[in-house]
Amino acid sequence: MTLKFHWFLPTSGDGRAIMGRGHSIPLVGHVNGKSSSYENRNGAAPHIRGAAVTGRPPDIEYLAQIARSAEQLGFEAVLTPTGTWCEDAWLVTAALTRDTTRLKFLVAFRPGLLSPTLAAQMAATYQRLSGGRLLLNVVTGGQADEQRRFGDHLSHDERYARTGEFLAIVRGAWRGQPFDFAGEYYQVSGATVLRPPDPVPGVYFGGSSPAAGPVAARHVDTYLTWGEPPAQVAEKIAWIRGLAEAEGRTLTFGIRLHVITRDSEANAWVEASRLLDYLDPAEITKAQQILGKSESVGQDRMRALHATYRSGGSAQDLEIYPNLWAGVGLVRERKYDDAIAELDQALRAKPGFAVASMSSGSTPATISSAP
Repeated sequence: MTLKFHWFLPTSGDGRAIMGRGHSIPLVGHVNGKSSSYENRNGAAPHIRGAAVTGRPPDIEYLAQIARSAEQLGFEAVLTPTGTWCEDAWLVTAALTRDTTRLKFLVAFRPGLLSPTLAAQMAATYQRLSGGRLLLNVVTGGQADEQRRFGDHLSHDERYARTGEFLAIVRGAWRGQPFDFAGEYYQVSGATVLRPPDPVPGVYFGGSSPAAGPVAARHVDTYLTWGEPPAQVAEKIAWIRGLAEAEGRTLTFGIRLHVITRDSEANAWVEASRLLDYLDPAEITKAQQILGKSESVGQDRMRALHATYRSGGSAQDLEIYPNLWAGVGLVRERKYDDAIAELDQALRAKPGFAVASMSSGSTPATISSAP
């Protein structure tokens, strides 16, 4: 098995505590989308208590430093999120191509918020300007109020059906010949681009619902799963692999995890406990209320993993599998859980986790990590 490792660009901010909120949970202090500043007057993220209170805004100089470091350390790519509470992924990563030479950018975007022909054109241009360093992470969207903020009022299953049509048009336009399509959500005539992208960007996608599976099987290159216990991951991979085989296709697979490493496992758990100690219990309650309204099947699976936790409990209460921790999901929309280990364990066990969950003997796997 060939493993490829990706890192993460913190485009909603960074710090020594749990910063940012993912796609749809507002940063604390935002009410109805309004905020006086990224932080309070002392430069602090107001939901965090104690020594790690200072947050770092996602300015371009800091993001460039992370991108250069990831490239120097040998990561293949960096994942960049999408949503209201982070900077635009297309613009940020396009700027960072000038600060890097080899690093690829896994750009998250939402079908339905722009024309598929325009998306095909943007991706083709990006490939030429970056020297072929674009990867696409297709985020269908699982939070209804977040979708409505962008003018999208389709239901959960309708959004996935639209994503399938969107990707069919994008791939058709990339062929370099006029492409016609007549579907339920899109009708285009002569969709094409100036020149086909070379190479064609890899398309990444995640989704745990029955509506998501056929889209992955027909249109994507790499299916992404969240950091769930290995048995659940294996079940999901077998499901997607079977759907893809029925379409005559072979997919690669990836898993998304945060990583907490220290010189010893005990110290890694101390760090996990510290992250919990900085969180305001009221913030946990508020975030869980918001996440409880999610239409995402995967998000529901994540919430179930830490449903029994109560404020003041130990970090180990959120260990859902040996060294797999669900703590960040208490206040952050989750696409991954946390791998906790000493450094030697991380080098040995975590690739083994991916192999055990996803291997068919030769299938490449992508592990996207965050600090």
